[in-house]
Amino acid sequence: MTIALVDNNLHHMRTEAPLLAPIFRSGGQARLLAELLLTGDELSLTDLAERIDLAYATVHREAERLLDAGILRERQVGRSRLMSANPNSPIVDPLRQILLVSTGPKVLLTEALRQVEGITSAFIYGSFAARLTGAPGPPPQDVDVMVVGAPDVDAVHDACDTVQDLIGRPVNPTILSPAETRKRTAFVTEVAASPTVLLIGELPW
Repeated sequence: MTIALVDNNLHHMRTEAPLLAPIFRSGGQARLLAELLLTGDELSLTDLAERIDLAYATVHREAERLLDAGILRERQVGRSRLMSANPNSPIVDPLRQILLVSTGPKVLLTEALRQVEGITSAFIYGSFAARLTGAPGPPPQDVDVMVVGAPDVDAVHDACDTVQDLIGRPVNPTILSPAETRKRTAFVTEVAASPTVLLIGELPW
């Protein structure tokens, strides 16, 4: 099964097939599908483009193709076209399973950690972030997450455990205060120099 959608106008994302799910022809395409199929949200094209950092024209083009394929459905509210997953499509559930283990961790961790107070920034690092950003290497076995701020530790672990159960990969959170990220220990320096995928806020360095 190949989703024949081509993305040529990405803002900050690779146009090549994502390494974690080469069934999709672009990282942007996988992000668009994940945002709608995994969250269950109904979004306007403008809001969708903002969430996944794609040009509006690209989102419009891909949404039209997904609508034609029956994977998405739309609802007109005023001048806005609201997009959501089509629950009647036999393709949606298989796609959702693929997305859960590829781009799913970013979408689901963002949603889960947004519910935790006291987080100033959060991001994925390590091998999963490297593959997600297009760096070659072996398939990742887990997802490493850095949480910066002063959140409730148990709340962070609960959020990560919930996502872990959904994606079928261990999720390993590390919690640091803003001051600790500025100390530039060997660990912090290594993380700062490695690929990262932002979830909340801005990178702390």
